[in-house]
Amino acid sequence: MERERSDRSARRTASGNFDPSVVGVRTFLKNWPIVLSQMEKLSVSLKRRQVSGPYHCAKATLELLRYTVGTCKWATAAQLMELIRAVGRELIAAKPSELAVGNVVRRVLFVIREEYTAKLRQAEDAAASGAAAAAAAEVSVPSLETVLGGEQLEADFSAPLPDLKQLIIEGLNELKAELEEMNSVICERAAETIHANEVVLTLGRSATVEQFLLAAADHYRKARLTFSVIVAEAAPGLRGHELARALAAAGIETTVISDSAVFAIMARVNKVIMPTHAVVANGGLVAGCGSYMIALAAKELSVPVVCVTGLYKLCPLFPHDQDTFNCLLAPSAVLPYEDTELAESIEVLNPAYDYIPPELVDLYMTNIGGHQPSYIYRLLAEYYHRDDYILAPEFEG
Repeated sequence: MERERSDRSARRTASGNFDPSVVGVRTFLKNWPIVLSQMEKLSVSLKRRQVSGPYHCAKATLELLRYTVGTCKWATAAQLMELIRAVGRELIAAKPSELAVGNVVRRVLFVIREEYTAKLRQAEDAAASGAAAAAAAEVSVPSLETVLGGEQLEADFSAPLPDLKQLIIEGLNELKAELEEMNSVICERAAETIHANEVVLTLGRSATVEQFLLAAADHYRKARLTFSVIVAEAAPGLRGHELARALAAAGIETTVISDSAVFAIMARVNKVIMPTHAVVANGGLVAGCGSYMIALAAKELSVPVVCVTGLYKLCPLFPHDQDTFNCLLAPSAVLPYEDTELAESIEVLNPAYDYIPPELVDLYMTNIGGHQPSYIYRLLAEYYHRDDYILAPEFEG
């Protein structure tokens, strides 16, 4: 019996039809060793933090999935989506705290669904099947009832369609271009967000926030206007010092303060520009450690908090507390190992992130415009399919 099951699994693997109930993704990908090697390499890089940060993780994940779509053998969109989910689960398991990995997997699945539905509608239109075309249109466009939890008709994605692979690859190429140009699109709104002579507070160093501030400075430099930036140093990593040097080199008046001085300085601040690690489903955000303190101080003194982020950080998962999407870093950054006498008597926690609830955020400035936290639910419906919200229940439940 066991031998028959093994033979059946081998035949299914050789046929190129991926079925997660019959064969594991690693066994299936042995037919394409380059894809398997790249998946394992990325998994190890995520575990070792050799690939870190939402943008780099998102870009590496998209490259792997795009190569998987183009290289592996699959007959229908349903088989391809099962394969993408399986590869995505492997990557999520490697680094659950990097939420951008799962976001890209969901976005790729959404692209597959869109391209399949569009191709199916095109085929039905060519066959002059008006009723079927109308039904396909209803499947692809979610209604308000669907967004709020109503039932949605769904195609089974089991019909083989010609040229579907090429259409999906083109869609993924567009997604890659969108990801690469995202920061430049966000920076176009910098002058609308930061006004002349304002005092802006930020935390640590974020590439998106840095480019955003530099774009605003370039805009006002032409009119001989300026603004000033206060940077909280973001201990113990002290990446705020790096941002301050970069801004000062660009001619922006910059002041570095310790994290403990945030509340004292907040009364002089006009606006908080908050970097983020992820935007979660309830409209809150996950950001670097120390950001929750800044958001609380801003709320107390009625200072608006603007989060600058690309939508690849938009995550459909809900946080439960400060530890839901958190991870602990090495305590040696807080307490050196050389101090053995003190280290033996205390427990040192060095969390990487803070969770900021939506009531502490005023505006999300994204690559498609500014949105309030209450609008996040609609963005989720536009960017992901609800069946793909939970990819790895053991890590995302």
